[in-house]
Order: sequence, then C-alpha cells, then structure tokens
Amino acid sequence: MIIKTIFTFFLFILLTLNSYSAGSSDDSSSKVKSNYDKAVVIIKSAKKYEKKGKTEKANKRYKKALALLIKSNEKKPNKADTLNYLGFTTRKLGDYDGGEKYYLQGLALEPNHIGINEYLGELYVVTSRIDLAKERLNILKSCNCEEYDELKEIIDGKKKSKY
Repeated sequence: MIIKTIFTFFLFILLTLNSYSAGSSDDSSSKVKSNYDKAVVIIKSAKKYEKKGKTEKANKRYKKALALLIKSNEKKPNKADTLNYLGFTTRKLGDYDGGEKYYLQGLALEPNHIGINEYLGELYVVTSRIDLAKERLNILKSCNCEEYDELKEIIDGKKKSKY
C-alpha cells in the first residue's frame, strides 16, 4: 500500500513537471513579438549607436525599424504609439515633413500623448518653429515628466537636439 502511494505521488509529480515544461517553452514560436515590439527594440539599439556617434549604424537600424512600423501600422492602423515611432524614425532619417505628418496623425488620436508632443516639439526646434515647439511644451507642462524637461532644455538652447 505504501509503495503504491509513493509510486502514485511520483507519477503525479512527473506528470505535473512534464505538463509545466510543455507549456513554458522558451522557443520563439510561443513568444512571437509583434512588428511594433521588434521596432522598439531596434530603435533603442539605434539610439545607443547614435550616442556613440555611429550615425551610419544608427540609420540602418532606424530604416529597419521604420519598415517594421509601417507593417505594424498597416496591420493595426491608428495607434498613437506606432504613429509616434513612425514620426520619430522618419524624422531621424531626415524626413521632417513625413515625421510631422505621423506626429500630427498621432495627436489627432491622443492630443496629450507625451512622446509625440516632445518629439514634435524637437522637430519644430530643428525646423526653426520655436513658437510651435513652445505650444508642445505647454501641453507637457502638467505631465511632471522628463519629456517636459528635455524639450525645455532644447528650446532654451541648453541641450542640442540630435535632429
């Protein structure tokens, strides 16, 4: 009787462990990242290269991220976060008009989006439209966030915008 109970207990443990490991596989098929998520990772990498002055490597990553974001936007349109990063990558690649269009589309959906307001403000500084940059800053005024501080420093000339 005791052997049967021990055997049953071990069988139960074995089956439990086996089912757990089958459900928590680490292979990529069970954790597929969206194009948006992939793009965000690539953008973070590009920013690091940019800080190190490796513009060519950064731009390659921005282009790759932009392609993924376009696909993401086609699949799930009208997401403010996606439009924010579309504006960001487009702006980083020197297309200010395209970047501004994406930012404005995002603001039409979420007028108080912190990231869009900061990045659009930076774009306005780079394109010498300080009054418009100050409008973005005013929207960020009550957010109590680092984006407000960063945009303010750029507008005040204490910090240079990368573009």
